[in-house]
Amino acid sequence: MRLPYLPRPRSLAGQLFAMQAVLIAIVVAGYALFAYASNHSQAEEAAARQATAVARSVADSPSVRAAIHTADPTTELQPYALRVMRDTEVDFVTIMNTDGIRWTHPDKNQIGQRFRGNTAAALKGDTFTETYTGTLGASVRAVTPIHDENGRIIGLVSAGIRVEEISKRVQDQVSALLAVAAGALLLGAVGTYVINASLRRHTHGMNAGELSRMHDYHQAALHAVREGLLMLDGQFKVALINDGARELLGVSEEVVGRSVAELGLPAGLTGALLASEPRVDEVHLAAERVLVVNTSPVSGGERRGTVVTLRDVTELQSLMGELDSERGFTQALRSQAHEAANRLHTVVSLIELGRADEAVEFATAELELAQALTDQVVAAVSEPVLAALLLGKTAQANERGVELVVSQESRLDDGLLPSSLPARDLVTILGNLIDNAVDAAQGSVRARVTVTAATEGVGGGELLLRVADTGAGVDPAHASLVFERGFSTKPAGPGGRGLGLALVRQAVHRHEGTLTVTEAEGGGAEFVVRLPLRATASSGTSGAMTGAGGKG
Repeated sequence: MRLPYLPRPRSLAGQLFAMQAVLIAIVVAGYALFAYASNHSQAEEAAARQATAVARSVADSPSVRAAIHTADPTTELQPYALRVMRDTEVDFVTIMNTDGIRWTHPDKNQIGQRFRGNTAAALKGDTFTETYTGTLGASVRAVTPIHDENGRIIGLVSAGIRVEEISKRVQDQVSALLAVAAGALLLGAVGTYVINASLRRHTHGMNAGELSRMHDYHQAALHAVREGLLMLDGQFKVALINDGARELLGVSEEVVGRSVAELGLPAGLTGALLASEPRVDEVHLAAERVLVVNTSPVSGGERRGTVVTLRDVTELQSLMGELDSERGFTQALRSQAHEAANRLHTVVSLIELGRADEAVEFATAELELAQALTDQVVAAVSEPVLAALLLGKTAQANERGVELVVSQESRLDDGLLPSSLPARDLVTILGNLIDNAVDAAQGSVRARVTVTAATEGVGGGELLLRVADTGAGVDPAHASLVFERGFSTKPAGPGGRGLGLALVRQAVHRHEGTLTVTEAEGGGAEFVVRLPLRATASSGTSGAMTGAGGKG
């Protein structure tokens, strides 16, 4: 069944416009009513003052007193009264005797008739005003006595303005007021429309319910997305940050409103966030993670801010390191297989030549040499993961013309490492240091890398890893820079440089260890790592695996 058409709720801007228009109309109407009542009252008071002034002026006129003493006062007073009415814009001026008999009136037929109104107060010498309905209708009138030279009351004067005329004056004022009010309402409506048109553009025409739902979706999306989302304003202050970004950047306190430079992030990551140009898939190191950073400016003319996305690729870096190691092992095995094939051909050829004893002696010597290398490494480092790493790195170094030697000081028994120091982090540290040393030693006169792995301190309280090479060494001026992400004295390769030693430093700091570089005996560089060995119930956070170690 098809539902009947339901009108779409008015947008928030439309609702505000309607509300403001109604409010303006109510205010204008209320002010108009107030003004009408106030103006009507003020008009009556003004009419009473005007009538009083006219009546007193007539009563004080010498010609009026003189006319009263004549035999026919109307003859002189009627033209005078009409002239005063015309000049002072009052509706009537009535001059009467003390008995209230009119001498003047706008209607000649009313002359000689009794005045309709109160005269008692005037006969006592007082001037008063009142609203009274007489022959001309309701009017606001003033009544005052006429005194002769001796102070006796010889007549009365009444001047008045009809209420109808007063109302007409008020209506003219109210009409002008309403015209002004209508103009104000129109201007208010136009201004409200313009403001709300701008508001509609900002709210995209959505009503309050839609905005509320969008806010709910916005909040839900921010908390649901595992990737980090960071929004910066035009001054590079944090405007918005989701839970993922807080975790990846290692910030837990309230950071909204703070500058990026105040967050305590690594210098390279801070520089990427403060850069004005976009950054695409840049790899940066945070306190405990490897992050891929993308930045994009907010469009809209002037710089409004920056949107930053963060992805955690720590595990990906680990897998890439493992893959690099596997590739190295594969290449070493391929080379060894080639050498083994050559040796096998030699053995077969010796047998075919009838020299079996020499064939056995040659084959036995090769096996003893390989077994001696394995026994040497395993005897020194019986921890299986590190032993396998050293054997593989030895084969790789040999392929590159570098001799890798495990020093006689090495001693690391199996099961000694606590769970708080996972083997993956040790592979990251030692693998990258060896790769870096092999890179440095390759091509030197006596290409050698010496590795030491042992425990030191009371009860084996710390793990010592030392890697020395016969390369050119490290410039003392660069001693602190070699561990920064992006630093390298070699040209960039396809995979980029400057990440291996930075990953080493990250892993060492994560386990509260120390990492130093000095000049080795006989030249070259010597990297020393010391890691405290603390037994814990749960393993520590796995760190980044090897990058291109020789690219540090």
